[in-house]
Amino acid sequence: MEIVSGYPRECYQKNVNDPVFRIVGAIFVRMTNNDMNWERLLSAKRFGMEHYDGAKKHERTEYQRDYDRLIFSSPFRRLQNKTQVFPLPGSVFVHNRLTHSLEVASVGRSMGESVGRELRRKYPDSKAHFEEIGSIVSAACLAHDMGNPPFGHSGEKAISTFFSEGKGACLRREVEGEGNRWSDFTCFEGNANAIRLLMHRFRGRRKGGFAMTYSTLASIVKYPCSSELSGGKSKFGFFASEEEDYRLIADDLGIFRRRERPLQFARYPLVYLVEAADDICYQMMDIEDAQKLRILSAEKAIELLLGFFDGESRQRRTATLSYVSDVNEQIAYLRSGVIGLLVDECAALFLRNEGRILAGEFAGSLVGNISPVAAKAYGRCADFALRHIYRSRDVLDIELAGHRIIGYLLEVFTDAICSPGHAYSGLLLDRIPEQYETDSGSLYGKIQSVIDFISGMTDVYALDLYRKITGIGLPDV
Repeated sequence: MEIVSGYPRECYQKNVNDPVFRIVGAIFVRMTNNDMNWERLLSAKRFGMEHYDGAKKHERTEYQRDYDRLIFSSPFRRLQNKTQVFPLPGSVFVHNRLTHSLEVASVGRSMGESVGRELRRKYPDSKAHFEEIGSIVSAACLAHDMGNPPFGHSGEKAISTFFSEGKGACLRREVEGEGNRWSDFTCFEGNANAIRLLMHRFRGRRKGGFAMTYSTLASIVKYPCSSELSGGKSKFGFFASEEEDYRLIADDLGIFRRRERPLQFARYPLVYLVEAADDICYQMMDIEDAQKLRILSAEKAIELLLGFFDGESRQRRTATLSYVSDVNEQIAYLRSGVIGLLVDECAALFLRNEGRILAGEFAGSLVGNISPVAAKAYGRCADFALRHIYRSRDVLDIELAGHRIIGYLLEVFTDAICSPGHAYSGLLLDRIPEQYETDSGSLYGKIQSVIDFISGMTDVYALDLYRKITGIGLPDV
């Protein structure tokens, strides 16, 4: 049923000349129209610096400064020693969290600039910063994995299971007795941890954390709800400690709430572009990495990538492959073509569904709605990766090691914060930098300080600390 001015079209056509009818309809539209607005959504306001009026004028835009601030930060540099999928480093160089994030940022920038150009054509008189969408998306892409712990996704699982079924489960009653949210720990989510890393004022740091723009921060929150709505699947956007801060940002940007308790918002529109850039990169690059590690043959990799093309496009690419004899170059050529195709499709999908996205009605992801040929090929890649790449021996070995190391570190450090007066606890707590608030007034805050410390570690640092604490490896004498 088509709605016009708040009424079904047939009803509207019959009564359009009745002034009372039109006034009531206009009031109804204003009351029910929750659509987000680009001029509010694209905000250069900085978190923690809302009232700062002594800002200098810069050649770079505020969103470009977000990008640069992330690039030069210590947490971003540490991503070079965090596992993406495959163990680091081997005789063959594969992606780590750093190279993955840089590639996602590159793809996100391309998609964002394409969308921004089209929105400017569509709304030529708008004051919205459409030209900066590429910068916003690329900055958010840089930051999207900064909250992930060492050892890939197994690190997230290790933290969650320590509190849900491991030795940390005994702390539940006390945390909930404080009125705090236990599911923040049992459903630990790297995305929510990235928001905490960027927004929380760690001891000795400035207000606002990284002091990022509202738009960049909102673009990172893939699942804009509290952990109580995660369904036990680690799909939420902010811990209880950052809930009010995100509420402030969302309300200022005009992101409407779906529910108040537990808190849930509609998705910020640019999240769809950040998510698509991530989906495109990890799927394509995992195929390429697996071929270099000989987990799949070059022939199979080429077959999977060629599947994204049909007709003349497929024939043209097949012919081009015959000009190059280097297998790695052939795969790189096809991979770049697939990324280009998916970038174009996702940007077009975003623009076609702009109204539904602004109304919070678009379901699923952009990659989940691509054309049939591309969708079938993407599904084949995902299925192959699940069965042959993510269950390969090397990947399972790093998951097992990560689970053991992170679980042990959580155990000894949570014991230390619960019994700080013990001699051994004092030695352990001295290893935690002062910026982490192990002396927090609540057990919830103390546990968070331990998770902050461990999740910020690189794979190498976590392994080294594990060896030293257990006595497996000692400092040189």
